[in-house]
Parts: sequence; structure tokens; C-alpha cells
Amino acid sequence: MTSTITVDAQYLELVGNGDEWGATDLVLTLWENGADPEQLLLGLIAPAQARVGELWAANEWSVAREHAATATSERAIAALVARAAPRPTLGRITVACTDGEWHALPPRLVGEVLRLRGWRVDFLGANVPGPHLVTHLHQTGPDVVALSCALPTRLPRAHATLTACQAVGVPVLTGGRGFGADGRHARLLGADGWAATATEAADILDAGWNPTPRAPHDDLAHLADEEYTQLARQRHQIIIGLLDRLRAGYPPMRDYDQRQADATAEDVTHIVDFLAAALYVNDAAVFTEFLTWTAGVLAARNVPPAALTVCLDLLAADLRDFPRAGDLLKLGLAELAAGNPAGHDTMRPQ
Repeated sequence: MTSTITVDAQYLELVGNGDEWGATDLVLTLWENGADPEQLLLGLIAPAQARVGELWAANEWSVAREHAATATSERAIAALVARAAPRPTLGRITVACTDGEWHALPPRLVGEVLRLRGWRVDFLGANVPGPHLVTHLHQTGPDVVALSCALPTRLPRAHATLTACQAVGVPVLTGGRGFGADGRHARLLGADGWAATATEAADILDAGWNPTPRAPHDDLAHLADEEYTQLARQRHQIIIGLLDRLRAGYPPMRDYDQRQADATAEDVTHIVDFLAAALYVNDAAVFTEFLTWTAGVLAARNVPPAALTVCLDLLAADLRDFPRAGDLLKLGLAELAAGNPAGHDTMRPQ
């Protein structure tokens, strides 16, 4: 590949403009000139997509532009693999996102790398309900399920899905940031294996990975306090009540337009869901790392820190009978205060 920096910048510009023809032509030209197709997927397209996410988080690109860029990359991926992939000679693998998970491009890249290496791949895409995935397993009889989870909020559903797959005798190889940077949540939930990258997943399978499917795993003793269960059951009421109290406790919100109000409702929902996920896997970092990321995203959108800290204070008051949740909220507030000592200042958002 010539001048990697130039090629990377050119590809990002093409996807940023939604130029499907241009992006596809660039990728195919590189391949025809001798570039390794797997490297094009993981060394060009994947980093560009990560940069797209960063540009959205920094409020430099809109959601619409981000989506257009993703669709453009998907077109380039399909064109490359259609030209470069050999006929399948190895086993059959089902690749899917867990129920409720919409980040489909990373697992698709895993599937396409496996396809390039000679596997027969059934890529089921985003948001695959567990029962439908199990039906597919009965119909097709794959050797392995590769299950992706990008967000920890999907871990309870991921747990149910991988348990269902194991119950019908198909081992599950997991991946995605939702399972933890080191795979700790995959191990906690009883997955048969975990891979940090598409290359690692393909290497594991190429090496003949074929574990005996584990028995359904449900050894989460910390859930005995029922905090997660109660929070999940009361989720809707908690979110609605929190929004009502936030309007009273954070005066600038009373003047929000509809767009700001909708964004705030979405943020509050994420806060409650990440708190629940942290309770489910008993890992404070799931919640505190999300809060740190959220604080950065809000800052890029000129939302003052007080909006987040007031929300957490109010939620802590609502959940005063939930000791583990209360401890997580205290940790979250401490993280925010450490990162922004003026976190309780009040300012009107732009």
C-alpha cells in the first residue's frame, strides 16, 4: 500500500462524503495492486470507522453523516470480499450481534475475515433475538457461534443468548467491547471463549478451536441481593421520575427546546442502563468509564458538568435503598469531581 497516511485520509474523506463508488474503487484498486484483503479490512476500513465514531463524539460529524459513512464502508467491504474471498473449504460459523445490539460493523468485519480465510459464514447482523438465533442453529448446524456485544448494557441479554446456544450444543466465541477489554465479562457469563480482535478470533478458529460446549452458566452470586432485578423492573418509572425531578432540580432544563429535552431523556436512559449493567456483572468500571465518556461527549456539545452531576445526585436519592447502586453512584460522582473540580457549577447550556 502506498503512502498509508495519504490512503487513510483519502478513504476517510470518501466515506465522510458518502461516496460509495469512490470508496469502493479505492479499496478494489489497492487490492488489485497487491494489498492483502484482510489488511484492507482491518488496517484501512476499521480504523476509518473508529475515527468516524470519534468525530461524532467530538460533535464534528452529525449522526446522519456517521450513518452515511458506515453504509459507505459496508458497500466497500461487500465489494472487496465478493471479489477476494475463496470458496469455503472449512467449517460453518454463525456471526451475530446479541439481542438489542445495533453495532453491526465490527462483527461483520470478523465474519468477512473468516470468509477470506475459507470459512462458510452466516452473518445475521444486528439485534438478533435469542430464540431466533437458536432456531437458526437448529436449521444450519454451525460449528461455532461468534457473538458480538459492543455495549455492556446488552450483557444481560448476551448472557441469555450464549446460554441458549450452549444448551443446544454449539460453543460460543465472544467479542466486542461490551465483554470487557480483557474479556472478563465473557468469562463471568460462561462463554466458551473470547477474542479481542477479528484477527485473534480467526487465528483461534484456524488453530482448530473446538471446545466441549459448557453447561449453562448462572453463577452470579452477587445478584442474590436483587438490586439488578428490581432496577430492571422499575426502569421505566425510575427514568420518568428522574426526568421530572431533573427539571425541578436543574433550572436551565426548564428552557430546553424539544431537541435538548429528547437528548437529555436519552442520556438519562443510558445512565440508568449502564448502572444496571454494572450491577449485573458487579463491575464498577462499567459505570464509571461510561460516565467519563459521557462527560466528554456532553462537554463537546456545550452541556455544563452540573447537568450530569445533578442527575447522579438525584438518582442516588431515588435509589437510597439500593446499597450497591448507591456505592456505584458515589464512585461515579467522585470520578467526575476528580476530572472536573468545578463539576457542580451551574451554567446555562448553549
